[in-house]
Amino acid sequence: MRGRRAGPFLLAMILVSLGLSVATTDASAQTQLRPEILSLNFDGNETFADRTLANSIVTRQTTCRSFIVKPFCWLDRGFAVDPAFYNQRVFDLDFVRIAQFYRLRGYREVRVDTTIVRRAPTQVDLTFTITEGEPIRIVSFDVFGVGDVSGDPIDRNLPIGVGDRLDMTQVNAARDTITRRLRNRGYPHAEVYRDQFLPDDAPREAELAFDVFTGPRTRFGPIEIEGNEQVGEAVIRRMIPFREGEFYSQDGIFDAQRQLYSLAIFRHASLVDDLDHEPDSIVPIRVTVAEGDAHRVRSGGGWTTADCFTGETRWSARNFMGGARRLVLRGRLAGVLTSTFEDSICRGAGTGEFARLNWLASAEFTQPWIFSPRNTFTGAVFSERQSVPDIYIRESLGLNLALTRTLGRSNPVTLSYQPQLSRLSAAEVFFCSSFLVCNPQEIDILQSANLLAPIGLRGIRDETNRSVSPTAGYTVSADFEHASRFTGSDFDYERVTAEGTVFREFGVGVLAGRLRAGWLNAAPFRDLSAQGLGSVRIAHPQKRFFAGGANSVRGYAQNQMGPRVVTVPVQDLIFPREGGEFAICDPAEVHELTCDASPLAEGAFDSRPAGGSAVVEGSLELRFPIWEMVGGVAFVDFGQVWAEASSIGVSGIVATPGLGVRYSTPIGPIRMDVAYRPATTQELPVITSSIRPYREGQDSPTRRIVGPDGERIPWVLQDELARLDAPFLLEEDRGFSFRRLQIQVSIGQAF
Repeated sequence: MRGRRAGPFLLAMILVSLGLSVATTDASAQTQLRPEILSLNFDGNETFADRTLANSIVTRQTTCRSFIVKPFCWLDRGFAVDPAFYNQRVFDLDFVRIAQFYRLRGYREVRVDTTIVRRAPTQVDLTFTITEGEPIRIVSFDVFGVGDVSGDPIDRNLPIGVGDRLDMTQVNAARDTITRRLRNRGYPHAEVYRDQFLPDDAPREAELAFDVFTGPRTRFGPIEIEGNEQVGEAVIRRMIPFREGEFYSQDGIFDAQRQLYSLAIFRHASLVDDLDHEPDSIVPIRVTVAEGDAHRVRSGGGWTTADCFTGETRWSARNFMGGARRLVLRGRLAGVLTSTFEDSICRGAGTGEFARLNWLASAEFTQPWIFSPRNTFTGAVFSERQSVPDIYIRESLGLNLALTRTLGRSNPVTLSYQPQLSRLSAAEVFFCSSFLVCNPQEIDILQSANLLAPIGLRGIRDETNRSVSPTAGYTVSADFEHASRFTGSDFDYERVTAEGTVFREFGVGVLAGRLRAGWLNAAPFRDLSAQGLGSVRIAHPQKRFFAGGANSVRGYAQNQMGPRVVTVPVQDLIFPREGGEFAICDPAEVHELTCDASPLAEGAFDSRPAGGSAVVEGSLELRFPIWEMVGGVAFVDFGQVWAEASSIGVSGIVATPGLGVRYSTPIGPIRMDVAYRPATTQELPVITSSIRPYREGQDSPTRRIVGPDGERIPWVLQDELARLDAPFLLEEDRGFSFRRLQIQVSIGQAF
């Protein structure tokens, strides 16, 4: 069967190859009248980069569509090459464009020459040779007509000043800045005129001035509202940050429009100012809105390696009880079919109990106005089951109360209180390794229903140019949490996290960076009454730091970076393993915790992440286009999780490079990343079962441990776990290994 299918497949490949060859031949034929531009160069440009000048002209050179298809470009495959052809008329105009580009930026003496070198009748190399000359410098700069304007000086921190080049783009930017500042201080009729003088005796010096005519200081007039049907006029008025009689502000109009859109019920909202109104000291405002559907149902689903198949449904009432209040009912399922596909496409979603269905049901109420249109109150009640594979399972019922105030245009600050009654289910080794709590009774106290009730303060500043896949700007966020008996919490801790991202255009792509850091200070658990454990610091596993995964350090599976603990059955320590002659340890060594399990191979242990009290992680990405809706990413992720903040060190940070592919969709890019984790050396705590000597007359003979030969030894298993004094030293082979390749699949950019 395979042989019969191979013939048509090979024939199809030959036909495709011949088609590409014909396409390349046809493209070559088209260059007989229009030579192909193999290179475009700039010589003599000291002030401006080649890329800047290339973006100012129309002529361009033939390029490869992406470095991913570079081998096909070397083979001159037409589909991989983006050809460019010489046009004499366009080239002559570009000569003028470059000269004009320099003159606008203060280089009035610039000279531009061109060179055309023919490699062949159908191929050319182009060079622009530039002699920049000396620029014109500003020797004096004044702003007239603003002496009566109150507040900070209008001409502070302008983009141009004395000593700068006479760059007309910056001059115009300075004029626009002055105009905007005046219009935000009540002068909507302000006009700014440029006055520049070039002395004959100093041709490279310029005297620059702005003559400002402020016009009358103006106040907002009557505010008319139209287009509203279900939303009351009073609701719209209170979302407008200014009132009739206040001084005019252009930014105030923009803020009002943004506040109206934030209600989520308006499809359209606009504010129009009547600047031609008489008298001109009054500016009436007309507000026009168009309402959307009052109720909406949204459903969706997806798949990731970390959550397997997921589904979510939301029902929202966007004018609940009037007043543009919102009520959102949400249901979410995750981990669907995990147990079916846990060995294939859902490998990272967990096994056993961790493979069961996760869910969330919540009702969220939003009041959009609390004493100010910048204040929003949100209250939510929720119930959920969440599992973090190989770490813990949490079932909780709780509230989320939050008051958010928007500072500026994109700087929300949120004060929150999140009480929740949470039942924790985690492997006993988690408590034994992370907190030295190995007794079953003590572990039961930690796993029973406890109250986690932190108060939090979170601030965000977003200066990116778009919400999805930004190409410029930055974001900064900081988050602080405190929980104690005063907040009603059974767990006491302080937790601080901070994160920043930055995006810059880089050629045809985008260079993106991210840095995140976190610190956790946990206190002893008050309800843990075991003697000698009063000083053990215990934080809820939900608040510990983990790293690794599709949105973290991608060279590691979900949450698998950082401190880990390994477990081994005690029988593998005190009895000879299959094929072995001697046991690893004597039972007395296990009892005294002096057993060294390092002679065992790595495969003899089960590994579990333990989390930590400090984390640092970051990423550097180069995002570039490949073909239409397909893009690529080259990245390096780095980071580490430390068990204690005192052990933070640069030497422990691990970097994982990788490549990825992005496919753009209306809901965001679908991505697949492949990252490589370098070999590491770790000292891993070893957890096994605790044993003690058999007590004749007190213990039942059947309690004695049974060996592989069926004979019983005079030792018995205890209910609690034991942490051996000697860790297991894991040293991975430094050579390349496919086992250290990690594939991540998700929706949306990594950050």
